[in-house]
Amino acid sequence: MASYTLKINNKNFTIEADPTMPLLWAIRDLAGLTGTKYGCGIAQCGACTIHLNGNPVRSCSIPVSAAANQSITTIEGLSDDNSHPVQQAWIQDQVPQCGYCQSGQIMAAAALIKRNPNPTDKDIDMAMQGHICRCGTYPRIRKAIKTAAALSTAKASTK
Repeated sequence: MASYTLKINNKNFTIEADPTMPLLWAIRDLAGLTGTKYGCGIAQCGACTIHLNGNPVRSCSIPVSAAANQSITTIEGLSDDNSHPVQQAWIQDQVPQCGYCQSGQIMAAAALIKRNPNPTDKDIDMAMQGHICRCGTYPRIRKAIKTAAALSTAKASTK
């Protein structure tokens, strides 16, 4: 066991954990932020996607020791009130069915929109590759990403 400081959603969490513990479990079980989901445990499904230093990563495959003192953003950190453009688009376009994969999907989409404010279908396919939705809501996900891009552009132009 070792002591680590995790900077999650701009708050510091001091935790005691085995250095090899997956970051996912530190976020969920030790920091108490349960929006990030466990899907497969081998970084293949995308349900556990978070942002590490602004980049989307699978938290199930990163040891907590590698994430210490870095900037971590979880689904809870996008907004306090679902006002992030991707969250608004997900609601507007009624994306979720069962909802289990959606926090990972949203985190991947938010990183895409930040990096590419006007993604093409190909850009969306590349960014969302490997994010599995058991319910098959992929057409709604694509539509919501385009809606989020439009909302982000409109939000930026009013600043």
